Amino acid sequence: MNEPIDLLTLRVIVAVADGGSISAGSHRVNLALGAASARISALEATLGTRIFERSSRGVTVTPTGHMLVQRGRELLAGADRLTVDLRDYSLGLQGHIRVLANASSILEILPERLACFMRRHPLIRIDLEERSSPEIPLALLDGRADLGIVDIAHPLQGLQFRDMFSDQLVLIVPRAHRLAQMQQAALHELLDEDFICLMDGNAISSRLMSAAAQIGQTIKIRMQMRSFDAVCRMVSGGLGLGVLPLQAVAPQLAHLPIAAVALSDPWAVRTHRLVTREGVKPSAAAHSLIQALLQTPPR
Repeated sequence: MNEPIDLLTLRVIVAVADGGSISAGSHRVNLALGAASARISALEATLGTRIFERSSRGVTVTPTGHMLVQRGRELLAGADRLTVDLRDYSLGLQGHIRVLANASSILEILPERLACFMRRHPLIRIDLEERSSPEIPLALLDGRADLGIVDIAHPLQGLQFRDMFSDQLVLIVPRAHRLAQMQQAALHELLDEDFICLMDGNAISSRLMSAAAQIGQTIKIRMQMRSFDAVCRMVSGGLGLGVLPLQAVAPQLAHLPIAAVALSDPWAVRTHRLVTREGVKPSAAAHSLIQALLQTPPR
């Protein structure tokens, strides 16, 4: 094969793989079904191998297709980044950085550090999106972000991790609860209580479940919420206990009838890490942001 694959055909293939059918993929890229099917068939003919196996229920990706979809995602991410960068430079901006961060970092340290950085670099554009820590590494490996901030216990291959800041998980209890008067508590003392947890896949929930499993116990989950605020409000209603970072829930502690009790377990102290792709040199703008985020801004 000597002719390059055009970007639109790559977009069609990735969209079909994601959508599970050619009709779903063509809809995602706003292309007629016949045109999308023709592009796939033409590329398969050129390659001499199938990208998709068709059936009445849709398509499945072949081994060749898997490789093409994976590499195609990287190329499309780079092309999209180039398009945005060219547009930004035409508008007088001097860089564009995509950041994925967990909720704790957004609530605890990013507003201050980003504000300080952007005062010094007003022509650098930062796109910040909140994601759960387990989601962020894959997005970085796929080229969908330049850097991330995560709470992950074990570094992953292909990524570089640098310590950024630490925080403390505490037990959140109703102010009238018997535990509210305690100076500190250990998880093994709490396992008869009902818990209001964050949704499955959240780093805090994973820590809590793992800690219970290590002592051969399970957590009694009464409810699962999507935000720190929602957990605090359910706890304030007497519906259960929560485990959240102390530094992130100061507003709720000040305005809701809840209290924070220190957890004596070692896992309650967390180190959040700044993560980038290994072997990929960051842009000058991204390098400047990384250095700024790893430093505590002056008061």
